[in-house]
Amino acid sequence: MSRLKRTRRIVLLVAVLVVMAVVGVGVLAIGVVRQSFPETSGQLEIEGLTSSVSVHRDAQGVPTIYADTASDLFRAQGFVSAQDRFFEMDLRRHITAGRLSELVGSAGIDKDKVIRTMGWRRVAEQELPKLAPETRQYLQAYADGVNAYIKQADTPEKMSLEYTVLARRNPGYRVEPWTPVDSLAWLKAMAWDLRGDFNDELARARLSRTTRSIKQINLLYPPYPVDRNQPILSEQDWQPESATDQAASAEPAALEAMRSPDGTAAIDSALASVDAVPSSLGRGDGIGSNAWVVSGSRTTTGKPLLANDPHLALSIPGIWGQVNLQCRTLRADCPFQVSGFAFSGLPGVVIGHNGKIAWGMTNLGPDVTDFYLEQVSGDSYLRDGLNARMVKREEVIKVAGGPDVPLTVRSTVHGPILSDVVPAIDAAGDRSVVRGAPQSNRYAVSLAWTALTPGTTGDAVFALNRAANWSDFRKAAALFSVPSQNLVYADTAGHIGYQAPGKIPVRRSATPGAPPGFWPSPGWDPQWDWKGYVPYDDLPNAFDPAEGFLVTANQAVTASPTPFLTSEWDYGFRAERIRTLLAAAPKVSPETMSQIQGDTRNTYAPGLVERLLAVQVDDFTAQAQRLLRDWDGNQPNDKTRDSASAAYYNAVWKHLLEFTFDELPPDIAADGGSRWMVVMEQLLKDPKNDWWDDKTTPGVTEGSGEILKQALVEARLDLARELGKVPATWRWGRLHSLDLTHQVMGADGVPEVIQNLFNRDDIELGGGNSIVNANSWNASKPGYDVTNGPSMRMVVDLGNLDASRWVNSTGQSGHAYDDHYSDQIDAWAANETFAWPFSPAAVREATDDELTLVAPSPASAP
Repeated sequence: MSRLKRTRRIVLLVAVLVVMAVVGVGVLAIGVVRQSFPETSGQLEIEGLTSSVSVHRDAQGVPTIYADTASDLFRAQGFVSAQDRFFEMDLRRHITAGRLSELVGSAGIDKDKVIRTMGWRRVAEQELPKLAPETRQYLQAYADGVNAYIKQADTPEKMSLEYTVLARRNPGYRVEPWTPVDSLAWLKAMAWDLRGDFNDELARARLSRTTRSIKQINLLYPPYPVDRNQPILSEQDWQPESATDQAASAEPAALEAMRSPDGTAAIDSALASVDAVPSSLGRGDGIGSNAWVVSGSRTTTGKPLLANDPHLALSIPGIWGQVNLQCRTLRADCPFQVSGFAFSGLPGVVIGHNGKIAWGMTNLGPDVTDFYLEQVSGDSYLRDGLNARMVKREEVIKVAGGPDVPLTVRSTVHGPILSDVVPAIDAAGDRSVVRGAPQSNRYAVSLAWTALTPGTTGDAVFALNRAANWSDFRKAAALFSVPSQNLVYADTAGHIGYQAPGKIPVRRSATPGAPPGFWPSPGWDPQWDWKGYVPYDDLPNAFDPAEGFLVTANQAVTASPTPFLTSEWDYGFRAERIRTLLAAAPKVSPETMSQIQGDTRNTYAPGLVERLLAVQVDDFTAQAQRLLRDWDGNQPNDKTRDSASAAYYNAVWKHLLEFTFDELPPDIAADGGSRWMVVMEQLLKDPKNDWWDDKTTPGVTEGSGEILKQALVEARLDLARELGKVPATWRWGRLHSLDLTHQVMGADGVPEVIQNLFNRDDIELGGGNSIVNANSWNASKPGYDVTNGPSMRMVVDLGNLDASRWVNSTGQSGHAYDDHYSDQIDAWAANETFAWPFSPAAVREATDDELTLVAPSPASAP
């Protein structure tokens, strides 16, 4: 940040602080803001170290940590992570433990109730003793480092500005010691946001009660278009060795029950519970990623190149931290020299490279959840013709500034009852009649989810960090229980590969012709229970494919229906664009990899534009319609004609979805992602399909022509109001901007003066839905604001690791007004990257600050 900009920010801060003091918020001086900033030079004493640790920070504040033992390395990582982002860590552990209300008050109650019901922390507690001894050692060392920071900081106000603000509502708040379970529980939040086929399963159940037929509902969930958008692995790359039992049922199973009044109430309440869970990584169609790897035979370096940019919710501070963890000498008790992106609160590196291999991730989105409609009577539920007793436990939610809230959690053999969480769900009476079930029964909805059983993802993180070859990598991937990710691989020996890991349940479909997990299942019939998990060796993988590259962008993994992974893929427009750009390059350079990450071409748009240009409109609308002529779908953020065309096209797209799917409930309306593109493509082939008809116009049956014209006209009027009457002056970035908000301090209801301390607003961006530069927006919501996007970008050069490049979406620090709180935003928005030093010489050259951590001297020991 320039000195001028920093001075302006400080002046603004002083003004804001004065106002805050007047209204009694209690922040009195700039010193309050700066007291939590980390010490990044000199020497600090840390209990438990066996030898000195060096922490080098570069111009972006990214730490490289040098230690002699693994325990010292992770103890130092815990300390440094807490220096940079302790409030974020504390917030995350309160969320995952269902204790958010203790930190933020009554606003957290519903969130806590749902997470306590699922028992995220309870599962993490069960997981810890099952992990490898060295994993538990690393987790404890990390916790010890965090606790050393807590002890030195002494009071919450010295840890982060957020505590000073919250103290008005929550006086006397004390920070608890960090534990290994706090780290493990974060993996549950990660798994929750990256699960597949969850909301759509409940959405289909809700739609089934309407006058729309099952056939019409199925039109909204088309199959993956394998004929136009290639899966990750071709038939040449992967042939399944065995087929799993995925037979369809012979009857509609729970469909009749879902349409009953009690079933309806249970489904609605379960969906409300799902929506109450706070989003940590993001949710919706924009949650995904790009990752691809190119063999050395196709690169300018002669060695593989690997790129990754996970598309997650964009907030400030960003989801990721950056770190370089270096054992000074590699040996059995210190096997780590690894660098990349990490989660604050979790030791190790999640995505990155070591000295031998690199790896990236995109969301596989497997169907690892099922909802079961349970027939209940009191605390009993019907199970295979007999009444079974639910398992019950009592919880107490403590609320800052309010009374305790009791919670009763009930579970069936399938999992916790989610439809108990929201009080309104209990309003339905004993009215429904279900084939083969006693008439006195009511319904509830339970959740089966792979993350609710203890797993070994904690082991997988460290195994990936120290893997040296493809065999090590696959063994590490086998430990990756949840969330299941597409893993891409490259190594310095010249190999590339792909592996799909995770616990994927084997089950049958609850509806004829539908894939497993498509609809909620009847919990009273054991034939729809899970039958185990897909064996790891049956999960798709590839090593050194003949094509010379592998592209993963959340598209279908293979064209084969076995093993069944999910029916809810991204529909492959991003992936196909990346494949096209790679295939067009005679040799792929690191710069080419980065340029592809910033590509803003909408490859779906030209097909729809052809139909839009054929519609006859009035002269005023035609002024905008002409922008679509000769437009190739590029959606940049600049002052070019392409940007004006992109603005109009996206406005038309928004209204086209609104007018076509006007009968959908607002919370499951068309968001404009890749699925809706394929849906619209199919509907345009059927101009009299019932979805085109506007049910609010009795006696008139609309077809596609009328709806296309309405969309063109309304978009022209909207943009005239929003951007001016002259279409040539429109710019996509003025509509399509990003507001980076703090998860607590930037939320609705927080005074604006406080929001301004933490938020960074009005970042104009190009790209959009199903575009490689995936700055997504939700077409069912007002405006065009960016909701999700590349949370980071990296390009790893396996021929010269020091030539690798990376960028974070915000900055390394979680402290508002620290120099590194937002210093990467401009580069990230422009698709620019920073040097990524790895070797000791490169780190030394890049070092701006150096901090030495040592064990307390005998004189200073307590």
